[in-house]
Amino acid sequence: MFDSLTDRFSDIFRDLTGKGRLSEADVDAALREVRLALLEADVNVGVVRNLLGRIRERAIGVEVHESLTPGQQVIKIVDEELVTTLGREHVPLESPSAPPLVILMVGLQGSGKTTTTAKLAKHLKEQGRRPLLVAADLQRPAAIEQLQTLGERVGVPVYADAKSRPTRVVRAALKEAPKGTHDVVLIDTAGRLQVDADLMDELAAIKKIASPDETLLVVDAKTGQDAVNEANGFLEYTDLTGIVLSKLDGDARGGAAISVREVTGRPIKFAAVGEGL
Repeated sequence: MFDSLTDRFSDIFRDLTGKGRLSEADVDAALREVRLALLEADVNVGVVRNLLGRIRERAIGVEVHESLTPGQQVIKIVDEELVTTLGREHVPLESPSAPPLVILMVGLQGSGKTTTTAKLAKHLKEQGRRPLLVAADLQRPAAIEQLQTLGERVGVPVYADAKSRPTRVVRAALKEAPKGTHDVVLIDTAGRLQVDADLMDELAAIKKIASPDETLLVVDAKTGQDAVNEANGFLEYTDLTGIVLSKLDGDARGGAAISVREVTGRPIKFAAVGEGL
């Protein structure tokens, strides 16, 4: 991720680093190229505007004007603002006062949500946790079978009931979890469009029953700035606590990561690559 953006920035700032002094015009010319690079990386237009505003305010200020290496200072400012946009610190999962930790996984169809849910279960198991996967996607054909197969591969049990309803499955799974001494419950919900009111209402009902400690939106990294509309659509129905970026190996631009973090204010808690576990 960010490979193409890094290459573009290297080209843009090459000329700046050779100058002993930078005029406001020099800075503006460089920032115009930065703007184009961000837009080509499919970063949301509003995010680009805000980011460049912060960069320009610092770049034409005292910290660059009085620097002995103004070009390097501008590069440092751009780097710092991008890091700030993406989030400077890792935000861990919540720690409930009493187990289990309940994680509700949501996302669009095709976002890689089910595979990502299994990957997260594997990650938590490797940390010494005792996860339980819950197959609450009763919309997509073979969704239960997929989760069961993935659960078997990572050594994590799956609670499923194909003849029930998602809300009943979740309620029953939460009752079952303490019996198996599971301290984490990961609920794989049906992929849905944020404009599908019926499915979003179903998600709200699941959330009410599950009372999750975490509600994580799985975003396909290749969606670029469309990730903003996706996240905002889910925020209308449920309070997201974090973002999980999937399929990072399929995107070298990074537009989705920059856009969704800035607009939603929610941290990117995990990132995943490929379909392998």
